[in-house]
Amino acid sequence: MKTKMKTLLLLPFFALLMFTSCQDEVIEITDPTESEALAPEAELTSLLFSTSIMDGSADNIIDKASCLSVHLPVTVIVNGLEIRIDSKEDFEVIEAIFDEFEDDEDNLEIIFPITIVRSNYEDIVIENRAELEELIQECKDENAPDDDIECIDFKYPISFSVYNTQFQIINVVTIENDRQLHQFIKRVINAEVLASLNFPVTMVLADGTEIVVNNNIELARTIKEAKDACDEDDDNDYGDDDFTKERLDNLLKSCPWVVYEFNRNNDNLNDQYREYVMVFKEDNVVKVYARGGDTLTGTWTTRVSDHGALIKLEFDTLVDFSLEWFVYDLEPGRIKLYQAGGNKIILKKNCDLAFDITKERIENYLQECLWRVARLSIDGANNEKDYIGTPLKFFPNYQVKIRVNGEFVTGNYQVVSYNTEGFVLQIQLEGRPHLQLEWFVTFLQPGLIKLESLGNRDNKMVLQRHCPDSDDDLTYIDGVIETGEWEVALYEDGDQNKTEEYIGYTIDFLESGYIKVTGPNSTGTTPDIIDGSWLAYRNNGLYLGMHYGIEAPFDELNHRWKIAEISPNRIVLKDLNANGGIERILVLEKKN
Repeated sequence: MKTKMKTLLLLPFFALLMFTSCQDEVIEITDPTESEALAPEAELTSLLFSTSIMDGSADNIIDKASCLSVHLPVTVIVNGLEIRIDSKEDFEVIEAIFDEFEDDEDNLEIIFPITIVRSNYEDIVIENRAELEELIQECKDENAPDDDIECIDFKYPISFSVYNTQFQIINVVTIENDRQLHQFIKRVINAEVLASLNFPVTMVLADGTEIVVNNNIELARTIKEAKDACDEDDDNDYGDDDFTKERLDNLLKSCPWVVYEFNRNNDNLNDQYREYVMVFKEDNVVKVYARGGDTLTGTWTTRVSDHGALIKLEFDTLVDFSLEWFVYDLEPGRIKLYQAGGNKIILKKNCDLAFDITKERIENYLQECLWRVARLSIDGANNEKDYIGTPLKFFPNYQVKIRVNGEFVTGNYQVVSYNTEGFVLQIQLEGRPHLQLEWFVTFLQPGLIKLESLGNRDNKMVLQRHCPDSDDDLTYIDGVIETGEWEVALYEDGDQNKTEEYIGYTIDFLESGYIKVTGPNSTGTTPDIIDGSWLAYRNNGLYLGMHYGIEAPFDELNHRWKIAEISPNRIVLKDLNANGGIERILVLEKKN
């Protein structure tokens, strides 16, 4: 039975419903009250504005100005060497040249013209050094108090309701980044627009901690408490040369750290050490949890020199880690270590990580919610596309079910010990040979499980938790999709418009997760039907996964589509490449 949504939930990329004569029902929208509005001179409005100001301190190694940022790419001459800077990672190259010799005079020249962005996101083309120096004079000195709040930020997207003087909603504006927030709040301050922020919103602290806030009062308090709670690093040194020993020690001990990248003596050892977990304890003991379940114990100490902070690791058996590492970069939730001779470690903070893996913990995690097959690599081939829209459900009686085309296929699973190395997840599901392997659990946290096949460790599977009942956005999306029938209004693949191939087809998304596509040549005696599976889910954004099998033309739409816009009568989906560029656009519209 399909659900009809009576209250419209405001979610990322939402486009307002336009009331037309062909509609059969009116969606009720709860208008905000006057007390929820952002007043031009209110404290919260000022805090939002300060939070959105562009922070230009990341590239101070180039421009020495925290209120300016240089558009990349840019070419510089560092101690006589010409270097093209294409990304923030290239700042490390500049720092490495500066640190090569202690007794030389470091010099950096910029090849003009360049484009800079000011704290209000205004772009300006700079033709020479004199013009740049004139703008730098407008900035505060190193580490001087300034207006921007850098220790807390919004987790985007967020949205604002815009309304008239009777406090009736006339629009909803989605904000994707600080630039858009800055421009929008400036309109509020100038009394050009009446608006209120749609809650809940998630705030992200400098250390990566997320805080969910539910109203204006909570938001103002959260921003004020966090705005001076971190080092804004508004100096002209790249990295954190001014990081104190106490802060570094506390940061290391705060949570487990996962090895993301590892190089030793110019050898890339990612395959060997990636996803090892390091736990720094109070008594200067460090424990390293290997993927196979082994625990290695060593010691750690820190010190701060004139050239920055250092961490010394010592192990009897883990010799690749045993070195005094220089802390050359600290970012929220991430630490980069290096030492001369091609040695580098990148660690990522993970406070949710369960590094003590037990049979009971694995079973409890599996039984909490549904699980999506986010990655499945077998014998070098990527097979995850076969599992789009087909989540798994693990039950306490050791039954496992997979939902395919709205029907459940039932099998069995168990978690067993594997020698002394760890635990193995065994799955038996008819017709799913790629899942029917002995999967060694290599990584475990509440929302993510990573597995490797015992028979071939190159075979990998990643499961991600899916809990739709606790997510209001997903509840809304499911209600929209399941209500009525849909058709392809637009399908563009690159510069090719392929909409004509889908004319006459009707798409019906059923509550069971089944997609029924009726073709233009269908009759009562000879139905022209394509079966499929669908699933709306969240993964750093909202997505709609659809799988139609191998039948043309819908086989081309088998994909996990990013939901760019959704309203009761229209859904805009995008296929984005690794750089965020749009590869394909699919628009579905409700049939009258």
